[in-house]
Amino acid sequence: MALYSEHTGKPAAKRARNGVIIIILILFALATIFPIYFMIMSSFGDPIEAGAANYSLFPTKFTLDSYKFFFDYSEYSYRWLLNSLIVATTVMVSNVFFASLAGYAFSKIKFKGRTVLFTILLIAMMIPYQVTQVPLYILIVNIFNIQNTYSALILPGLVTVYNIFLAKQFMGSIPGEILECAKIEGCNQFQIYFRIILPLSKTVLAVMAILTFMDSWNTFFWPFLVTNTMDMQTIQVGLKNFRFANTTYFAPMMAGATISALPMFILFFSLQKYFLEGVTVGAVKG
Repeated sequence: MALYSEHTGKPAAKRARNGVIIIILILFALATIFPIYFMIMSSFGDPIEAGAANYSLFPTKFTLDSYKFFFDYSEYSYRWLLNSLIVATTVMVSNVFFASLAGYAFSKIKFKGRTVLFTILLIAMMIPYQVTQVPLYILIVNIFNIQNTYSALILPGLVTVYNIFLAKQFMGSIPGEILECAKIEGCNQFQIYFRIILPLSKTVLAVMAILTFMDSWNTFFWPFLVTNTMDMQTIQVGLKNFRFANTTYFAPMMAGATISALPMFILFFSLQKYFLEGVTVGAVKG
């Protein structure tokens, strides 16, 4: 009887434990999805009710007037989206190219001072982003005098230390024998980089592209600092124009936020295969 209870009790305990884990995961998933759901549902509200927010989970009225109001509210609505697209795309492409190039140099090319230079980069990565804002702002505005331009929005994010570190760690796992064979065939460093390293690094480049685009697209503080006209604002900064001292156009603001989220969703689902491979790479060895 004791043996019977012991053997029948284990599956029951395992099922109970799995059930608790599933419930916890569902709760975490709901907590993650709910803000997106609330944003989308609120965007279908009536824009005439300025300052009024509908907090019901299932809105009684669906209308696209808030989306029309968003684009009709300001002549710069389309410009905000275009500015964000230009800045985020340029920063993403430059990071993928320069960070992968630096990662290849640090991982596969032996040169004097490589370890010291990479250590300095790692130390720089530990410095909080907010600490560098004041000197960076002085550099952009007072020294280079490029405030309120695309250069001011793009140059500080051309390449990040984190992406260099990510590329270096991944490319370090590429077998050196492949590169040696390419050198024997007469390939120089740039040919090795373009013909071998980049094709083998598609997973980490996809992860880098997604994370960099999302970070640049969602950035508010830096574009808010260096832009002083509405025609140069990004979508994240432009949304603040729907908020006033005494009221807020809540539904049009949520419509703009929903529109601003679409490029990130499109990019993620387009590169989802490579992103998942990049997340799981190195998880299984042997």
